[in-house]
Amino acid sequence: MFLPITLLLYYISPKPIKNIILILSSLIFYAWGEPIYIVIMIFAIVFDYTNGIVIEKYYSNIIIRRLGLIISLTVNLGLLSFFKYYGFFVSNFSELLHLNLIAKSLPLPLGISFYTFQSMSYIIDVYLGKVPAQRKFLSYATFVTMFPQLVAGPIVRYIDIAKQLDNRKENISRFIDGVELFIIGLSKKVLLANNIGILWSGVKATPLGEISIVTAWLGIISFTFQIYFDFSGYSDMARGLAKMFGFEINTNFNYPYTSRSVTEFWRRWHISLGTWFREYLYIPLGGNRYGKTKQFRNLFIVWFLTGFWHGANWNFIIWGLYFGAFVVIEKSFLLVWLSNKPKFVGNLYTILVVIVGWVFFEFESLAQGIAFIKTMFGFGTHHFIDGQAIYYFYTNVILFIILVICCTPIINKYLTKLKQSMKLTGAIMIPIGYILIVLLCTAYLVNQSYNPFLYFRF
Repeated sequence: MFLPITLLLYYISPKPIKNIILILSSLIFYAWGEPIYIVIMIFAIVFDYTNGIVIEKYYSNIIIRRLGLIISLTVNLGLLSFFKYYGFFVSNFSELLHLNLIAKSLPLPLGISFYTFQSMSYIIDVYLGKVPAQRKFLSYATFVTMFPQLVAGPIVRYIDIAKQLDNRKENISRFIDGVELFIIGLSKKVLLANNIGILWSGVKATPLGEISIVTAWLGIISFTFQIYFDFSGYSDMARGLAKMFGFEINTNFNYPYTSRSVTEFWRRWHISLGTWFREYLYIPLGGNRYGKTKQFRNLFIVWFLTGFWHGANWNFIIWGLYFGAFVVIEKSFLLVWLSNKPKFVGNLYTILVVIVGWVFFEFESLAQGIAFIKTMFGFGTHHFIDGQAIYYFYTNVILFIILVICCTPIINKYLTKLKQSMKLTGAIMIPIGYILIVLLCTAYLVNQSYNPFLYFRF
């Protein structure tokens, strides 16, 4: 009932109070799952709103301006570190010094990794003079709390949405586009990610000693599809919801599995996170301006923190450094080598690197991840193929074909041509198709237990 009621209140309200409707709805949405931690979000909003004004007021005084930036970043990162990394630091410190320290388990506030980065983007851009400080408290609160992308992104930078906070236009065309995008995202999650996730759950639950090589590959390939359609599905739903309220949010995925290098893959995957690290860390560190050695240093710093951002565990750090190593290798010589090879060579290489990388990402235990990779590559006494692998393949082969097709722009191009060539017929048939998709998704959800988006845990 939440979305219909919110949309109704939003559209019957006059323009001056539309942001108030969005703020109140978003706080209710957040408090429904996190009634206590909403205090932290409200504190962060007030704190950074005030800091932004102070930084702009004393812009010519570099000491006060810099102090305002440092205080803001310290508080934001301090809150994030306390809730997300407290246990990690205590347990590792205890193990290193052979102490018996026990880290108290703290539930992670929903979306703190995302709205913290959004707030920091605002403060940094005000400090650099890229945007003026937001004087309207309600407009800034709308930016931080906006429920469509609050709990799992995309990370919306203030500079990209500043003008829309007070000067956006809602119309039927944008609303319809938003509904269409929302349904596409919903179908990615419910029909594709959830269904192929069943295969991966089955493989992951099987004792490692009983898994054949082919079963291991089928399992991790399934997870490769699952995480893409799960996260890109959420991002599409968030962008679709935002459009319904008149906002334009940047694309977060651009068919990453069609990439021909790891560097290209990370320009297409979780684009909002990559953009944030590039603009607010890689470039300030010097980027590629001071020679290869410093560029590679900067890349490893970025990738270490990219991995650490995803979770307080060594497997995420290894995952980040793993991709950082391939990016450095590519910038050293591999990109030049790949540019002279057929496209499928680069694509095959990228997919293999990414698939292996997802093992580190998915297994919380580094030892389990390494053991799984050994199984994939035939180390040990594992059979090459067994009955389980054959069963998984023939019961999911059609789904695999659909997943591969949906990883490419083929369907999107076909729908665009259909809209252009079949004006009247397309105007009737395409909405009917979307209605059928919604009904199918609803039928699946009725029969399923709770299945949150994978990126909710970050």
